[in-house]
Amino acid sequence: MSENILVVYYSWSGNTRKIAETIGKQTGGSLFELIPVNPYPENYSACTTQARKEIRAGVIPELTAIPDIPESCDTVFIGSPNWWSTMAPPVSAFLSTVDLSGKNIVPFFSHGGGGAGHYVKDIEKSCPDSTVLEPLILTGSGGGGVAERIASCLQKLGLS
Repeated sequence: MSENILVVYYSWSGNTRKIAETIGKQTGGSLFELIPVNPYPENYSACTTQARKEIRAGVIPELTAIPDIPESCDTVFIGSPNWWSTMAPPVSAFLSTVDLSGKNIVPFFSHGGGGAGHYVKDIEKSCPDSTVLEPLILTGSGGGGVAERIASCLQKLGLS
């Protein structure tokens, strides 16, 4: 495991988890899954309704744990489904709790066709003293060729 790379993510359906695991394998980075104390509903419609309300209200859900960010860690991948054009509330909770000053941040997210929205701008606002690098944007679980797309992104970023 690479002590200088951490992959932090929230995954509702498992799509973001698959992407995070691939990033972890290719970088040697440590994985940390953000888990809210009160899980989101399993029903898609109920989940998106709750997420929409939370995002609009600025709700910061309680998480079961927050990862320690070692001083040696210089790059943090931050992954989430793209909910209502931004990060899922558990990722907002993580970012409101930790200090990532001086770290390189690589946003990654999965979406169902809505594109980037303001996800990256929201990461930049949450991490003003970090360097936010080019995001990795995938539809669903990334589909065929996801490992190759991730490898290409890592190579562009100089992290392969």
